Amino acid sequence: MEPDLELVQVRYDQSFKIWSHGYPFRTVRWHFHPEYELHLVTATVGDRYVGDHIGPFAPGDLVLVGPNLPHNWISDVPDGETVDERCLVLQFTGEFITACMATFPELRFLGDLLEASRRGIRFSAPVSLRVEPLMRELLTAADARRITLLVTILDLIAHDEAPTSLAGPGFQPDPAAYLSKTMNVVLQYIGRHLTDELNETALARLSRQSVSTFSRSFRKHTGMSFVGYVNALRIELACQHLSQDELTITDICYAVGFNNVSNFNRQFRTVKGMPPSKFRALRRKGFRVAQAA
Repeated sequence: MEPDLELVQVRYDQSFKIWSHGYPFRTVRWHFHPEYELHLVTATVGDRYVGDHIGPFAPGDLVLVGPNLPHNWISDVPDGETVDERCLVLQFTGEFITACMATFPELRFLGDLLEASRRGIRFSAPVSLRVEPLMRELLTAADARRITLLVTILDLIAHDEAPTSLAGPGFQPDPAAYLSKTMNVVLQYIGRHLTDELNETALARLSRQSVSTFSRSFRKHTGMSFVGYVNALRIELACQHLSQDELTITDICYAVGFNNVSNFNRQFRTVKGMPPSKFRALRRKGFRVAQAA
């Protein structure tokens, strides 16, 4: 089965993304993305899938996944039950970390770590125990503290004395083939045209499916309806504007692709649990509001 593309949104005023999610969740599926990902399980047990590797996981499972390496963690949770926090996730681009290594010679030791991550690396329990509080602090850290925490985390995992490679040495991700998959073509289109008018009928036509078939397929692959998925991405973009820009809330509404202020406010409250005006006020006071995936 070909993996689905995950669109990783790193805020324009930040260098990397740190977040948490529960279970079930829309990204809990066989998927890939071009970013590196450090994934720490904090609750539940189940099965870990990385490339051609399958193995059990439990709380404390800390894995670094390289670019475009398909992966998934499936928890043993009864149907109908939910878990508020299943894992902590740190994601960063290859361009960012390469630039860091080029700027600071002291970080060049990360090259071996990044190369090894192309097979996926599971880190030892002692390292995981030291990394978890740092990732938790990183969830709410700001400014230079984010960078110092990131470097500390990378230093710890790079010097783990007992890491385990996961995927076999012959496993090669094929992102070109993955991206040619119909639904991934659709997701790329949404990413490129997020602030434009997006019509489910037009995208169904792009995928050569009926609207009803497209709707079912989209929900199966993303865990969300088409409208819900687009709204969630637009709200994340709105959060970036609210955090940095002096645009009015009305201007932001239209800038991110909504055409109705009332609907924008309603969708923002649904996703973030507060109106955009409160989000902006909290940001200006220096608080970090939790960013959803």
